Amino acid sequence: MHIAVLGTGAVGRAHAARLTTLGHQVTIGTRDVEATLARTEPDTMGTPPIQPWLTQHPGVRLAGFATAAAGAGLLINATAGHATLDALHAAGADHLAGKTLIDTAVPNDFMTSVDRPMPTLWGIPAPLLDPVGGDSLAEQIQRAFPETRVVKALNTMAAHVMVEPTALADGDHTVLLSSDHADAKQQTTDLLATYGWRDIVDLGDLTTARATEMLQPLYLALTRALGHEHHGLKVVR
Repeated sequence: MHIAVLGTGAVGRAHAARLTTLGHQVTIGTRDVEATLARTEPDTMGTPPIQPWLTQHPGVRLAGFATAAAGAGLLINATAGHATLDALHAAGADHLAGKTLIDTAVPNDFMTSVDRPMPTLWGIPAPLLDPVGGDSLAEQIQRAFPETRVVKALNTMAAHVMVEPTALADGDHTVLLSSDHADAKQQTTDLLATYGWRDIVDLGDLTTARATEMLQPLYLALTRALGHEHHGLKVVR
């Protein structure tokens, strides 16, 4: 399958690399190809420039958001939450219509003030959530692109765990799904199974994404407490 991964950061690269090993054609989408390729310094999260990475992964193509989305049968949103809607509008509603979009993003709020400075994790900004509680980023995407089949998944763990659950012990931990579209859930479930996920819990319609997006502070707290991102959640029943 031809899959578009929107976003060039650590999450996008993890998915792109894993998908190519599984035999998929992968295009990473970015806002400005020339600017992305010209970058020579790590980004704000410490992710190295993508040009050397692309050299190491010759099966992955880099293209603008619209070109990447147009040629794909399935899309993965790996953009930063605060930039997601702009990125998807750049991809184009026509290029997203009728397709499953797996949304892995967290609705980060980077707005700060004197009274509410940005919290940090190891000196790295750890933004608050917006929306939170009464809405979700996944629902905002679905409202903005009603002909796209949005599935919220993989937003409760680090990038390397998303694509290789057996990186944690024997992989016996849980990934959560939310969507209004049963066929899109099944397509996502099938893909996650190829990643190695065995415990996949369907939470219900897309409003349940509010709960999984609110797990981000817990993820950050665990990371701070453990001193690493090598952890996951398990639903015991």
